[in-house]
Amino acid sequence: MYDFAIIGGGIVGLSTGMALGKKYPNARILVLEKESKLAFHQTGNNSGVIHSGIYYKPGSFKAKFSRDGSRSMVEFCQEHGIDHEVCGKVIVATDEAELPRLENLYKRGLENGIPVKRISSAEVREIEPHVSCVGGIQVFSTGIVNYKQVCHKYAELIAQQGGEIRLNTKVERIVKSSDRLVLETNNGNFDTRFIVNCAGLHSDRIAKLGNVEATAKIVPFRGEYYELTPEKRYLVKGLIYPVPNPDFPFLGVHFTRMIDGTVHAGPNAVLSLKREGYKKTDFDLRDFAEVMTFPGFWKLAAKHADEGIKEIIRSFSKAAFTRSLQKLIPEVQASDIVPTHAGVRAQALMNDGKLVDDFLIIQGQNSVHVCNAPSPAATSSIEIGKAIVAQIPEQSHLGTAQTDVNFSLR
Repeated sequence: MYDFAIIGGGIVGLSTGMALGKKYPNARILVLEKESKLAFHQTGNNSGVIHSGIYYKPGSFKAKFSRDGSRSMVEFCQEHGIDHEVCGKVIVATDEAELPRLENLYKRGLENGIPVKRISSAEVREIEPHVSCVGGIQVFSTGIVNYKQVCHKYAELIAQQGGEIRLNTKVERIVKSSDRLVLETNNGNFDTRFIVNCAGLHSDRIAKLGNVEATAKIVPFRGEYYELTPEKRYLVKGLIYPVPNPDFPFLGVHFTRMIDGTVHAGPNAVLSLKREGYKKTDFDLRDFAEVMTFPGFWKLAAKHADEGIKEIIRSFSKAAFTRSLQKLIPEVQASDIVPTHAGVRAQALMNDGKLVDDFLIIQGQNSVHVCNAPSPAATSSIEIGKAIVAQIPEQSHLGTAQTDVNFSLR
């Protein structure tokens, strides 16, 4: 019998396994992943940004975990030789009307304890020569990394601790008996004393299997990206973001230089008709029906109808997408960008139409369920893993727990 079974082999599930192994060196730890590879969904399709935490409400888990997580992620990469770069980023106002929002964002960065600097349009162009703007913020602690590489190192450390990772293993049922929980899967049954649900796009469904009310439903949003052609990569030196609309839950299209040197542009944000729907044509009747019959979705859609229509237009019109990019870099032409991978964000939505705007971790009987962990979850993964472990009741049968959370595990 296992002491802990983690459902989900993305970056949060793996970081939790690593933290559990550190706290309980004698524990039997199991990670179950339904796909043939780790980091297959949200983790493996994100932008690769190490976020600073500038956007998030002061005092929120997102703000704290992102600020602390950017440091711990960089330290982890340095220790384990993972390619990364703390390149910083600029957030720019493209017209005078955006300057008050830019100032508010700057003040929020200061409140969150993030190294930021207000800069003029001329100073922005010293950093990003091709940007058109009326002012900006320089955020020094933002970086880039390949989170798949991070996940593989997490998995390696779990194995060194004695943990097991099972791929191609989908949890189909959770059965509670007197002294254990039985995970019935397509690849056999597994007995465990405690479950940690890190199933991402399916976290609400796994919670339901464990007789836990998630209080929110996962609604999938697809983010579609373009990539600058190689001969146009010179237009972007690092990371260029617009001032976000505080009334809209997404950041807007931006430019991101990846750790491999490519430059991605996007994403837009459109409803996905399948929880793992990376293409416009992907469709799943169950997933679609759940969203269409969920009152919270229609309340959200009504509130953001204008912006939602713009996002849909950008999804189907390369010209419209290009115009959005030209607000930041006027030189970009439609011929300069080509489609690249899309990602799907597991966004938790309440019945009243409000987005869950912070990490949502729910305790059940002998279980913990991570029911909302969108961006900046990858940046914050080490901190989230520690926080999840801190919420698990002390396991006295495993002996004295290690209290120092130190990830120097080689």
